[in-house]
Amino acid sequence: MPVDNSTHDRPGTHELSTHGVGPWPGDWPADEHYDPDLLRDGDTRNVIDRYRYWRMEAIVADLDQHRHPFHVAIENWQHDMNIGSIVRSANAFGADTVHIIGRRRWNKRGAMVTDRYQHVMHHPDVADFVVWARAQGLPIIAIDNVPGSVIIETFRMPESCVLLFGQEGPGLSPEAIAASDAVLEISQFGSTRSINASAAAAVAMHAWVMQHVSFPRR
Repeated sequence: MPVDNSTHDRPGTHELSTHGVGPWPGDWPADEHYDPDLLRDGDTRNVIDRYRYWRMEAIVADLDQHRHPFHVAIENWQHDMNIGSIVRSANAFGADTVHIIGRRRWNKRGAMVTDRYQHVMHHPDVADFVVWARAQGLPIIAIDNVPGSVIIETFRMPESCVLLFGQEGPGLSPEAIAASDAVLEISQFGSTRSINASAAAAVAMHAWVMQHVSFPRR
């Protein structure tokens, strides 16, 4: 049955139902953002309660009113399975657009359908991506633990920027590193040299959120 969505206007509140909802009880709402099929059959999608029964296009349009001014870019040369998870995190943190550099096709399984709600743009190579970023006036902030990188916890990220991530294993290409305005690494304290690519992306996006998003006191 429908639930009270008022709590979902506050950051950090999890959705009340994680298994979906059944058909809409009683008279259907007349608002155009509702999907008749979902009202009739129920909504089992992984969306917050605010968007229950909404058409996909209506959800995207509403998200477009609230997206943050940072972008996410990922090099895709080896069909890395982490890309889907990075897209999912980009959606969760409200990124403007995800940019896939290299191969157009990418493994969407880890995205858990969030790519339907997230703007995704393809660039055939690093050079094309850099031209786009420069034209938009967006600094490129690479995330990789290479010589000369700056600890992310000590760096003030630009409000409008592109966070650039490499693939699991090889990391960012030399061309991508050379084109970046800054290269950041995440502090680590164990024995492993690096953390999973999708985990690193989530940490970096959250670092941006902590610097640029205001949270109301409760």
